[in-house]
Amino acid sequence: MNVSVKSLRGVSRTWRSFSSRQGMNVFDRSMKRRQKDWASSLLDSSKYDYLREEVGSRVADRVYDVARTFPLALDVGCGRSHIAEHLSKEVVERLFLTDISSSSLRNRKTSDIPAQCVMADEEFLPFKENTFDLVLSSLSMHWINDLPGALRQIHQVLKPDGVFIGAMVGGETLYELRCSLQLAELEREGGFAPHISPYTAVTDLGNLLGQAGFNMLTVDIDEVQVNYPGMLEVMRDLQGMGESNCAWNRKLLLQRDTMLAAAAIYKEMYGNEDGSVPATFQILYMIGWKPHDSQAKPAKRGSANVSFADLSKIGKLQSDQ
Repeated sequence: MNVSVKSLRGVSRTWRSFSSRQGMNVFDRSMKRRQKDWASSLLDSSKYDYLREEVGSRVADRVYDVARTFPLALDVGCGRSHIAEHLSKEVVERLFLTDISSSSLRNRKTSDIPAQCVMADEEFLPFKENTFDLVLSSLSMHWINDLPGALRQIHQVLKPDGVFIGAMVGGETLYELRCSLQLAELEREGGFAPHISPYTAVTDLGNLLGQAGFNMLTVDIDEVQVNYPGMLEVMRDLQGMGESNCAWNRKLLLQRDTMLAAAAIYKEMYGNEDGSVPATFQILYMIGWKPHDSQAKPAKRGSANVSFADLSKIGKLQSDQ
């Protein structure tokens, strides 16, 4: 298996508008809990951790970039705790881990940070206002029905001048698999049903963070591309990650001939020269701060001492010297 990562400054296509998810019941949360429980209880569950490990380490890098110590932190939708293993207790002194899956919490990875586990749904955080100095989340928020509400709750449990650092998959994720399945179903069955869960678009992410009350926002994108022997291996690994579709309108079964046709289309349209096929995971990273009086604020309009009109004089001043 080959994994590559590249940073992107923009996207060419989007699958679903972020704001369209507000107030909708898109995902079967009970099904997602069962999927995560099953995946985390596998004897070889670590075999499927490669994407979460990669993204968890990149979220941890952003924590270190802040260059401060956080007395109390919260990891929302922690899974098997793929962020904490990359952090030290010198940076995060104490950590709360929350997840909808009890099996994920029981089988979490070890860390030297003192931690307490709380089984809780990401959509309903059981914490008081102004509790945490840092809130983290990695690869779980794309399964939340009310994402605007979840961001407001994260903002609420943060202390003033606290920071939220998160990562979630974006709209370009698994576009190869999505297109291949749709084309195969159109050809074999005369229509198609959604097999890939709807993901969020980067275009609205900054606005949504701002609406939740965050300021000093940062949003950036990575694209992780993993090469597999074929399409069936892609789907097997998604199941092993606990990342199978849990949308209410999902199609439960695929006909065998449709599956084989999709695998052939996948290899024909996207296959590599060595016979492998790529699967693309678009990762959206976000940082937002809860406002505090100590934070830098934009200067008042008209308070500048230099006019942009003076820029034209710089060349003349340099030549005179």
